[in-house]
Amino acid sequence: MFKKYILSLSIVSAVLFQGCSSNNEEKKNSVNSMVSAKEYVLTGIDQKQYVVKKEGKGFVLEGAKDKVVIFDIFATWCPPCRAAATHLSSLQEKYKDDLIIIGITIEDKIQNSKLQEFAKTYNANYILVNSDQNRRLSDEIVKELELGERYPIPTMAMYKNGTLINHYVGATQEEFIDSDIRNALGN
Repeated sequence: MFKKYILSLSIVSAVLFQGCSSNNEEKKNSVNSMVSAKEYVLTGIDQKQYVVKKEGKGFVLEGAKDKVVIFDIFATWCPPCRAAATHLSSLQEKYKDDLIIIGITIEDKIQNSKLQEFAKTYNANYILVNSDQNRRLSDEIVKELELGERYPIPTMAMYKNGTLINHYVGATQEEFIDSDIRNALGN
């Protein structure tokens, strides 16, 4: 008797909460797209905030339309990451307003002073972010690149308008990155 009551209640509940018009279906799809959209708010060591949104398999930096964006996943203790900082700074200087480089440290709870020291010592003259969203974004980028859970650093991913241009794992020569930037910009 109790099982029949529960079954009847379940059926009645399902019927009552089901939408009847296509308008409800549109609202449902709209809500689903809002829920599935992923957004990451990163805080730079200068306290500026940068919003990154996942669109499809790519990532878009808010306010960076038609610019090349490089996400550099790194750690301050990593020798190849330190070497990459100088190359990335050189590229940032060369392409100025057409390129945005965001260094995403994977070090949890690192002090901004440590990142400022890294920037000064290794000439990292580009955006360095240090927030609780760093690990979440870097894991999502690596997942899209299909590199596995244990990935080497530095790992860099280059996008333009949400489209992946190329990615680099480990020490990468500046010339390779430069060539991809030129191609993405149509130079």
